Amino acid sequence: MMLMGRGMFSNHQRLAADCQKNLQKIYLAMCIYDLDNKGTFPAIEGATTSEPPLSLLVPRSTTVTEIFICPGSKENKLPEGEPFAKRRVSYAYYMGRSKLDGAEALLMSDRQVNGLPKIKRQQMFSENGKGAGANHSKSGGNLLFCDGSFRMAKARALHDYLLPTNVVLLNPKP
Repeated sequence: MMLMGRGMFSNHQRLAADCQKNLQKIYLAMCIYDLDNKGTFPAIEGATTSEPPLSLLVPRSTTVTEIFICPGSKENKLPEGEPFAKRRVSYAYYMGRSKLDGAEALLMSDRQVNGLPKIKRQQMFSENGKGAGANHSKSGGNLLFCDGSFRMAKARALHDYLLPTNVVLLNPKP
């Protein structure tokens, strides 16, 4: 029984690490987009989910779309090299951010429980492995910051993640 538990823990760790690799690759695509678009990350006025602005990265900044699906989620694969605005991805996006916002400003994360700003100790990801925010079951989720750094977070926010007036948190489609 202990071996099975260790194997499952290893699988969760592997999926979280693969998710972090996806976020790193998305960050590189965003930096390319930033260079081509006068220092801005993707944005679409009136967007209500993360898919439309993130889809702007394809095919100019990347042709790889598998990176927009968290390995820990049960989302369907995306067609390679094609924009995916009308499909579904796994990641939440803080639209309105720029690289200049720095190391403490969230840029992306795994799907969150909702699209609201989070205060310290507020639920950010699923605590029971079900519903919204459950990309990594009840293990929490990955956070990507504007400087390209990332970390795994528990289900409840360790810090306040408030939104300036020019930033909106877009969760993926339900």
